[in-house]
Amino acid sequence: MPTIATSGPRVIVPLDFPDMLSAFGLVARLDPAKCAVKVGKELFTSAETGLVRELVQRGFRVFLDLKFHDIPNTVAQACAAATRLGVWMIDVHAAGGGAMLAAARDAVAVTAAETGQARPLLIGVTVLTSLTEADLAATGVAVPIEAQVLRLATLAKANGLDGVVCSAHEAATLRSACGPAFTLVTPGIRPAGSAHNDQARVMTPEAAIAAGADYLVIGRPITAAPDPLVALDAINASIGFVPGGRA
Repeated sequence: MPTIATSGPRVIVPLDFPDMLSAFGLVARLDPAKCAVKVGKELFTSAETGLVRELVQRGFRVFLDLKFHDIPNTVAQACAAATRLGVWMIDVHAAGGGAMLAAARDAVAVTAAETGQARPLLIGVTVLTSLTEADLAATGVAVPIEAQVLRLATLAKANGLDGVVCSAHEAATLRSACGPAFTLVTPGIRPAGSAHNDQARVMTPEAAIAAGADYLVIGRPITAAPDPLVALDAINASIGFVPGGRA
């Protein structure tokens, strides 16, 4: 497989832990040249901003995965606060609507300029990978999952977001519809032979990259491995990523 030309890691490791001590037990066994990390609701609520700042200081790209979804001003202020932390990526629910997405976009850009920081990527959450079509229908969305994902991704792009979170099963469709510069972040990635756990729609790392995914969120196959770095190295090798590559 040819080497991927990239300026940073393609794998994002979720720090799904209840406290800072547990999270840094894993972080100490990872390498910021080989992966980004994702901080979600549980860990952020427990550890707050100190953990994020420490991860940034250690050289990790941090995806702050809090899925903001509220009135436009509230989401804008949350995105501004996240930008000041120096994170690499922020997500908001694309279902929050155009006004909310535009407010988030503007807040990130203005705050980055005011603080002299690099602007973080702002991505929209489309349909969670834990949801099936029946789950979606139960919420009143009576269209196929792929159609809803495409609708929300198109809305995100129209309002200036950098990309979306989506299942790798929708990556090829979104790559075709939204273009090569639109960032696709895909959870539900499992190496061949791994348990699916709570993910309903999964794909291997190699297949996800081939489908057009930019970043792969991979949790338990790495975090629960006897040696997380060895597991990470194997996945990076499988997708042709070499640390230190350049776009």
